[in-house]
Amino acid sequence: MADRLTPEQRSRNMSRIRGKDTKPEMLVRRCLHSMGFRFRLHRKDIPGCPDIVLPRHRAVVFVHGCFWHLHGCPNSRMPATRPEFWEVKLKRNAERDKDAQAGLKNAGWRVFVVWECALTGRERLSQEDLGKHLKGFLESSQTEGQVPHVPLPA
Repeated sequence: MADRLTPEQRSRNMSRIRGKDTKPEMLVRRCLHSMGFRFRLHRKDIPGCPDIVLPRHRAVVFVHGCFWHLHGCPNSRMPATRPEFWEVKLKRNAERDKDAQAGLKNAGWRVFVVWECALTGRERLSQEDLGKHLKGFLESSQTEGQVPHVPLPA
């Protein structure tokens, strides 16, 4: 299927996609703050520049967009336009994620991933459930974790 937008329009749209302060990231930050957790944002001095860093708990939280980080859920399907370009780009993103998480673990950090699909859409987690997952991880001794994928109804 051909793209309905011109290359210039598509380029303009894609250039406006933010990497920081996204809606899913803001939801996670509000949730953590409401539970009394204090954190730093986008620290560049640790591997992967995590979205949220909780130094007291020696933990980081990544809020990943399903499309950009190849989650595998329905939100992460490959575009029909220029699939070769997108496949290389998105696989590189996923590899960078793995490298950053390995570097963080080697440096003694604990890593938690929140996927966009768990925070948006009809089947999203409630703030209460999100808080339970985050608090459970932060108060545990687990070295890694993630919000479980919310299955879409069949």
